[in-house]
Amino acid sequence: MKNEKQLILSRIPKVDVLLERPFMKRWEQTYSRNLIKVAIQQVLSRLRQEILDGTCGTIPDEEVIEKNVIAYFQRRRQFHLQRVINGTGTILHTNLGRAVLGKEISEHVARIASSYSNLEYDLEQAHRGSRYQHLQAILKKLTGAEDVLVVNNNAAAVMLALTTLIKGKEVIISRGELVEIGGFFRIPEVIELSGGTIHEVGTTNKTHMEDYHRAINENTGAIMKVHTSNYRIIGFTETAPAEKLAALAHEHGLPFINDLGSGLFIDMRRFGLPYEPTVSESLNQGCDVVTFSGDKLLGGPQAGIIVGKKSYIEQMKKNQLLRALRVDKMTLAALEATLQLYLDEDLAVRNIPVLQMLAQDQRTCMNKAERLHQALADCGAPVRTSVEPCRDMVGGGSYPEYTLPGYVVTVEAAQLTAEEIEQQLRHSDVPVICRIQKDKVCLSVRTIEEDDFASICEAVKKLL
Repeated sequence: MKNEKQLILSRIPKVDVLLERPFMKRWEQTYSRNLIKVAIQQVLSRLRQEILDGTCGTIPDEEVIEKNVIAYFQRRRQFHLQRVINGTGTILHTNLGRAVLGKEISEHVARIASSYSNLEYDLEQAHRGSRYQHLQAILKKLTGAEDVLVVNNNAAAVMLALTTLIKGKEVIISRGELVEIGGFFRIPEVIELSGGTIHEVGTTNKTHMEDYHRAINENTGAIMKVHTSNYRIIGFTETAPAEKLAALAHEHGLPFINDLGSGLFIDMRRFGLPYEPTVSESLNQGCDVVTFSGDKLLGGPQAGIIVGKKSYIEQMKKNQLLRALRVDKMTLAALEATLQLYLDEDLAVRNIPVLQMLAQDQRTCMNKAERLHQALADCGAPVRTSVEPCRDMVGGGSYPEYTLPGYVVTVEAAQLTAEEIEQQLRHSDVPVICRIQKDKVCLSVRTIEEDDFASICEAVKKLL
């Protein structure tokens, strides 16, 4: 057996011979000869190991070796961060990048990213400008705020606001609002990191106005409210209204800070979801500083948006921490293009993917699932599929206890378990991310673009 393996190994083509093949010569127009040589060596090394392991008993043709070298290059060229198809039914899937940008928004970002721009240049005055001016007018118009500021995410927005306004002082906050969101981002630790001190009031389920009154002292720097968007306490509960907290703060000359988390510009009840306060409503309630995310229900890029009183935001603009938290031109371009759509609410719903997905009712989802089901049947994929009702999620820490009625296409194969199907779909050319329920792979159509049906069919066809 050993002599047989040695005989097979001796027949492996030489690296120099393969380098002289016409096909390899053509690759030298794209890659250096040295890189091609390394690729051939890697492929041949793997072949030798397979022969020694007994998993390969013959030497493939040189054409097959060429294809393996090409496959090696394709793997090398593949980006680690890549596009995936979201078949989970979770719209704001944090692990999959949260909000998806619309086509026109993406095209605008590409134009800005691939050319020079007036990022910090005033076209009217022909001198240095500020990157923060690009969003001031539109955000002020949409929210009614006196001033605005944008940083790289909402955690940064909260950090900047607290570092600027309460350093060395106490911030009064309800015990039931000392929340943790994804990635171990905890409000208590952010307050401490900002140089402030937490002054907890109330209990987990009940906090009264009187608790805030008693807590105010000479070292109080601000009153803060954190919207508990990623969990709910139900039953015997009570919270202090924002309007009364704002009045109390102003009575003592204190700023009232409200972290909304997932910022809203439109009423979500139009999609069958419960009421949540919008940014403009929060400002009308007397909030001095409101912070929220750009890549959640707003449907834009990752960003932390701060709106509120000019006197407080001007202080934040002078904070040296802002330099470390500033956003780049691509974020500004994506956010401005998203905000432009909100000038017409119906236009926003039609063109912002997050709102499009929220707007899909159950019948729309059923019809879409039927089309995917038919596409899989027509492509001759060796699987069993069916259309079944499901419950989709908003995700991103928004509306944790509410689900949306939708439909999935289930995929089963006699020779494969649901886990094996899921794994193969996840490793397809365009990864398809799905969920497993009742031993079936489920593709929720709410979060799948119809343009992706062909890629899904191609991935399913390759399962066996």
